Amino acid sequence: MSDIFEKEANPENIERARMVVCIPSYKEADSIAYPVSQADEGLRKYFPEYESVIINCDNNSPDNTKQAFLDTPTKTPKIYLSTAPGVKGKGNNFRNLFQKVSDLKAKAVVVVDADLKSITPEWIKHLGEPLFSGFSYVAPLYIRHKYDGTITKGIAYPMTRALYGRRVRQPIGGDFGFSGSLNQVYLESTIWDESVANFGIDIWMTTLAINQKMKICQAFMGRPKIHRTKDPGADLGPMFRQVVGTIFSMMGHFDAYWTRVRNSRPTAIYGFGLGEVEMPPKVGVNRENLIDQFHRGFETHSGIWHEILTPDAYRKLIEIKGMRVPEFNFPTDLWARILFDTAVSYGRVTIDTDQIMDSLIPLYFGRTLSFVLRTEKMSIKQAEEAIEEDCATFERAKPYLLKRWKEKVKTP
Repeated sequence: MSDIFEKEANPENIERARMVVCIPSYKEADSIAYPVSQADEGLRKYFPEYESVIINCDNNSPDNTKQAFLDTPTKTPKIYLSTAPGVKGKGNNFRNLFQKVSDLKAKAVVVVDADLKSITPEWIKHLGEPLFSGFSYVAPLYIRHKYDGTITKGIAYPMTRALYGRRVRQPIGGDFGFSGSLNQVYLESTIWDESVANFGIDIWMTTLAINQKMKICQAFMGRPKIHRTKDPGADLGPMFRQVVGTIFSMMGHFDAYWTRVRNSRPTAIYGFGLGEVEMPPKVGVNRENLIDQFHRGFETHSGIWHEILTPDAYRKLIEIKGMRVPEFNFPTDLWARILFDTAVSYGRVTIDTDQIMDSLIPLYFGRTLSFVLRTEKMSIKQAEEAIEEDCATFERAKPYLLKRWKEKVKTP
């Protein structure tokens, strides 16, 4: 193994491709072979008429991800791309991808996560086919456990839907498809910051697709998403700051659009309906940890809450602070207004944006606990219906956001 850094490995000297499957990675040597082999099979089975390539966009992983990728037997040619040594971040991987897709003049791009255990060749079909049928952006639709993807359920989906008027259930799903023309939009966009360069990239891509009025659909994946699941109260790390921070910062870029949107409309579903019987793996939740984190927030962040929330929202937080786990309830309307208040303050007050994000995390834990308690006896389908009700509540609360947003704009 050579220690010399290589930005690109293109063993078959591929210069043109009509279709690309990309697998972004960092330290995925143990898991990457499986999605690569499934992608290879999917391309050969469902897109045999197109010149295709599988690209691994990596962050110069120290665990030999590169070799694991290149050594996986495939009939489809492969290209390995890496960010420079020391440059991390999923978004930075995608910047390499956007440039390569442009160089290859590809018409369709499918992206799948490197830690997927449930991917089948059909996933490549479901995410790729719509791109040859007039769609420019394909978001995934899969069954997930009630408590998997709580940032999506509690923030990304209801916020995207209320703001931009499109019901895209998995706006940060990690597996998606986009056209060559949308790739150019991504490549040329000047909206870029540290959050987008990291975990904010997925919501950035979805938001740009919606705001560019691209034809969007959702593809039913046919199987649950099975990957490395985590307790929603553990290991939140920078992902929360980057995803939610990107949602808030993009509101400033696109307020001419979303302030005019009044209602949401469904997004076409490509493939079969939600008739899946295979159940996703269980996700454990430490409820005491969630309420402890919520309570600790009052000790460390109440000063920030007092400044960025309305007096009514702050007063209601104090009311629910006294509740213990069995009766704990964090109402959806209050949660929507707290997110809207935070969005209005983000980048517009003297408080550092990282501090604003950190202050939101304990509230997110409280809201997540409330969702867990409310849905614990529900089926996955019933829990999905509860999320749809939450989204409708966000939409009804939008006039509150518009009023506060306009007030803040007028404030010097």
